[in-house]
Amino acid sequence: MRVVIAGGHGQIALRLERLLAAAGHEPVGVIRRPEQGAALREAGAEPALMDLESASVEEVAGILQGADAAVFAAGAGAGSGADRKDTVDRAAAVLFADAAERAGVRRFLVVSSMGADAAHEGDAVFDAYLRAKGAADDAVRARTGLDWTVLRPGMLTDDAGTGLVRLEARTGRGPVPRDDVAAVLAELLETPATAGLTLELISGSVPVTVAVKDVAGN
Repeated sequence: MRVVIAGGHGQIALRLERLLAAAGHEPVGVIRRPEQGAALREAGAEPALMDLESASVEEVAGILQGADAAVFAAGAGAGSGADRKDTVDRAAAVLFADAAERAGVRRFLVVSSMGADAAHEGDAVFDAYLRAKGAADDAVRARTGLDWTVLRPGMLTDDAGTGLVRLEARTGRGPVPRDDVAAVLAELLETPATAGLTLELISGSVPVTVAVKDVAGN
């Protein structure tokens, strides 16, 4: 399976690329800077250089051509202002979804955030982030040409993954290691029956494979 990942140098994306490569898949990571390519190659991924803040739909569709799935895991990152929350966390996600439809890539995963809501109120940068993520989720979920799944993790940590999670439409707030987020994404890619679901994710007591199968069967 060829999987194109936006935000390919991100902490979750690199973990996902390692998992996909180890499973025999072909991860492709979209990156903004050439010097990021070495980390992707070390993870077993093919780097694809493109700035999603300035690229056209046609350019992004070219990278997605022939892929089996796409994952939007990009983010403006800590220290960025409200403007970049909009151009990356919202607009780039919409662009990536448009390009996936253009390229005929139906399976589409979004790494969102717990609390994402286009109507979220507040003037802080984090409030802008939640609005941007919520608007992006809404735009993706409105598309009939995508078999989308939106994943909304709780507070991300760098703790070692346990492989035990709680994955439901509503989990309540809680932490989750990035390792386990990547593991859930990899399992979602293998489980097309999760298309059309918006899921929250925190640490829990259910093995990742079982948690994904459970939501796919509901």
